[in-house]
This record gives sequence, structure tokens and C-alpha cells, in this order.
Amino acid sequence: MLKRQAEEALEEDNATASPASKRPRFNALAEEEAGHPNGTRSEPDPTNGDVFEHDSRQGKDILAAADLEGEELEEAVGVNGEPDVDDEQSALTSHPRQDAPAQGYTDLYLDTINRAVLDFDFEKLCSVTLSNINVYACLVCGKYFQGRGPRSHAYFHGLDVGHHVFVNMETQRVYVLPEGYEVKNKSLDDLKFVVDPRYTKEEVAKLDTESRTSWDLVGKRYVPGFVGLNNIKDNDYLNVVVHALAHVPPLRNFFMLEELSSKPQLAQRFSILVRKIWNPRAFKSHVSPHELLQEVALRSNKRFTLIEQCDPADFLSWFLNHLHLSLGGSKTKAGTSIIHKVFQGKLQVESQLITAKADAGDRLRFEEAAEVKVDISRFLMLTLDLPAAPLFQDELDRNIIPQVPLTTILSKYDGVRSQEHLALRRRYRLLHPLPPYLIFHIKRFSRNKFVDERNPTIVTFPVRSLDMSPYVERPASATSGHGPNEPIWYDLAANITHEAIRSRDDSVEGEAPRKVWRVQLRDKAREEWVQVQDLFVEEVRKEILFLGESYLQIWEKRREPKKASS
Repeated sequence: MLKRQAEEALEEDNATASPASKRPRFNALAEEEAGHPNGTRSEPDPTNGDVFEHDSRQGKDILAAADLEGEELEEAVGVNGEPDVDDEQSALTSHPRQDAPAQGYTDLYLDTINRAVLDFDFEKLCSVTLSNINVYACLVCGKYFQGRGPRSHAYFHGLDVGHHVFVNMETQRVYVLPEGYEVKNKSLDDLKFVVDPRYTKEEVAKLDTESRTSWDLVGKRYVPGFVGLNNIKDNDYLNVVVHALAHVPPLRNFFMLEELSSKPQLAQRFSILVRKIWNPRAFKSHVSPHELLQEVALRSNKRFTLIEQCDPADFLSWFLNHLHLSLGGSKTKAGTSIIHKVFQGKLQVESQLITAKADAGDRLRFEEAAEVKVDISRFLMLTLDLPAAPLFQDELDRNIIPQVPLTTILSKYDGVRSQEHLALRRRYRLLHPLPPYLIFHIKRFSRNKFVDERNPTIVTFPVRSLDMSPYVERPASATSGHGPNEPIWYDLAANITHEAIRSRDDSVEGEAPRKVWRVQLRDKAREEWVQVQDLFVEEVRKEILFLGESYLQIWEKRREPKKASS
């Protein structure tokens, strides 16, 4: 049988160039398209695999050719539909950065901002790296991301999810990503104010004189300064202390007006929390102290945390001292910070040693030492001791809840009554002048080796006109204009109360009840009293303030009217 002659010589066939690889051919086609003047490419080379052999029936296998071409294109194109280019190629080539928006598109993407989900109270940490450096907040979903460069998490969030508007949490500047230009629009002023509220001296001066009512995004009414604080788990002890300090006008005005960017984080975070409490343009009618809680837990070595309830008096003492140091105050010199100027006073302590000797009959005979030691110490808080609670029930088999006036337990500082402590007998006396604000700690809890005891005694007190002159030692050379018997009036500014609540009605006898802390605040603009417990805010009558178990009180010294010059 004769063989069919070859159509081409073998030498000519070997001289034909082999088909180019898939990647170079893909790149060559792209270059050809880019270089062609009409933007089209020429027909493919028949020798490059685009013309297939005839089958046994001398026909073209169109389906097989299409499948083969599709496989080649899938290999040449990446998995996500992008060309399989080198990793070194920057994202800038596909998304060029812009210094400014295109003409006519200055408000692009601003309609995607969702103010209802924005919460700027939590600690500013990147949700991916947990870094607090250069943090941006997505104004569409509210998440935090670090940076806005081409390789940052905020950049990829904008590409992956389609959220394009971000705000810098430190500078309050708004950017659009991935384009990278800054947005300057008046409609964003409310967002910037919520991130970092700022006030003028005129606005702060009107806080105690003009009553103001505001509404949040859902139409809920609230009064600036009297908003709920979120109890994340068991941080109600911190909430009541922060509220009480935020209603001390000199302290409040200082943290609302002073620039504290160069101070430690404790002072900065307390400052922004106070400013958010008094925010009249808030998106919601409550504030979360999460940022301050994290800093407090760090500085106190987790002594005060949000997962374990602590004593408000212990926290207040720790917080005032560390806040004083954060503001540059001295440990030895008085009046070096706003904390000492507002709360610090002087106390005279007389101590006398009690001795016991045996006589001839081997009987102990107590003798008072002749020497009396006098010390002058400074204080930020005065501790008041309650009388012992009754141990027995009355004739109706009911426990008696005793009552004691505030002036009775204040007699500890009259300089006459003495108290025995260990081997010493001590007397206390306040020295002139008294500080502008006095903090009273009514000691209700005592701890022994077996159990913690609570004294439920109710302390009665006047809301206004507490005379502190019987407990003050005025020197003869005092030049303040006070006579020896002239009263020194103080008015109540804040009252922190305690309530013991059993978690279950069938709780075991002796089980410790749950502690609930509330704070009662005076609204000077409306001359009303407001009670705040976490997120619950309600008005309360001043006549029944003393019915709760008062634990901490802040009293404001009444200003003397200026005498007209003759």
C-alpha cells in the first residue's frame, strides 16, 4: 500500500517556531491591544494553536477548540478575575489615589453613612490588629481599622465590603477610600462633634443657669449632663463616682475647656467622658465609660475592673490621687492641681498614748500619758462612723432600722470627743479655711475574719444649709471676715446611695445580697434632683433623698455675696 506524501518537508516543519507559552502570549496580546492605534488586535496566528486539525470526517471540532481556549484563558487570568500579574505590582495601578474628589462629586458616598450604628465610646483599637495607633472608624458599619494607606486594613475593608467613608479618631478628618481624598462637608460637623465634643467658655458658663433639653437620633428626650452610663458588667461603682465628679462645676469646667493632649491617658479619657456626658448633640441618650475603664484597670493593676464590683469609696480615693498626679500635681506640695484646689483641706489630729501599769495588788490601772502629740494632715475625704446597729428585734419581732442625724456623726471632728484606736486616744478638728467642696464617706461596711457586715443605719441630712462652723478651728489671726460664731454654709451637690438586693427570693440564709449603687444629682438650672442608676434616669423629690443608705456625699460651699463698697 502506498503511503500518502507529506504536504510539507520535515525540515520546513522543524523550522517552524513552537507555540509561545500561555503567559507571554497573554502579555503579548495585551501589549498588542495597547499599542494598536484603533484599540483592536490582529487575527491570531494559525500556527499558534488557533487552527486545529481536521478530524476523520474533515470537519472542525468547534466544541473542543472552545473548551481548550477557555482553559487557556482561565490559566492566564487569576482566580478572582484579575490578571495573574506579579505580586510586586501595587494596588495603586488599579485604584489611583486622588488628592481631591472629581468635580461635581464632592458628596460622593456620604449618603452611605449610618449614624444609627456609630458608637465612639469604646476603646479605639483596630478590629484586626488591636493596635491603637492611627485608628480610623468606618462611618458605614462603625468598625475600627488601622491606617488608610494602600496596604492598610481600612483600605482593604473599603474594597472588600464597599464601605468608603472613614474618620480619623484623633484628628476627626474624614476620608474616602480607596481613592484617599479628604472630604470637607458641613454635613459631617455633627459626626466630628460626637467623636470629640468641644465647648466654648460661654457654653460652659450656661450649663448651670440655662435648662436645655435634647433629643437623640431615635427621638428620645434627654437632658445634657443627666444621661445614663452603661453598666458593661459590674462597673456601676465607677459610674456613680464619674457622675458625681462631673457635677462639681470647677472640676467639670476644667476638664471641658483645658487642652490635655500632652497629659497621660487617665486625664485625657476622663476629660472626653465628661464632655460626652454634657453633649447636647449626642446620637444616643447614654454614654459608655469603656475607654476610662480600660485605662483604670491598666493603671490600678486590675484592682478596679469592669467584671468585678468594687467599693466606690476605695475607687474615689484612688482615682482622685492618680488624677492629681496625671495633671502634674506634686505629692508633697498642696494646691498643685485642680483636684487639690477643689477638695483638699487641713485636719488637726491630737493623739495621746494610753498606758497600763500594775499596782501592788497585781491589778491593771490605766493611766493617761501627759504628752499630747499634735499633727496637721491634709485630706481629700472625711470618714464618718455610724453608731452600731441594734442586734435584737423589737416586740413585734421586726428589725429596727435606726436613724442618726448627719450632725451627730460629724461631731467626730468637733475637737472635743475622742476616739480610741489601738493604744492611742485621738481627737480631730478641721482647720480654717475649708475647701470649696467636701466629700463625706459614711462608713457602712466592716470586715472581719469570717464575714462582711453592713450597717443599715439611715442618715438624715438637710439638702441645703449644712453649717460646718462647729467643726472648724478658726485661728485668731484669720482675715477672711468670719466671726468666731459665723456659720459656714454647705449645700448638697451629689449623694451616692447603696441598696442591698437579694438576687432570689429563695436565697440561702446568710448569702451576701447584691449591691446596687445609685447617684442623686442636683440640677441647678431647674432646681430639681435627678437619680441615675446605670441607664435609668428619673427625677426624685428632695424630701426623700435621705431614705436611701447614703454612702458618699459631695457638699458645695456656698459663696458669700459680695459686699457693696461704701
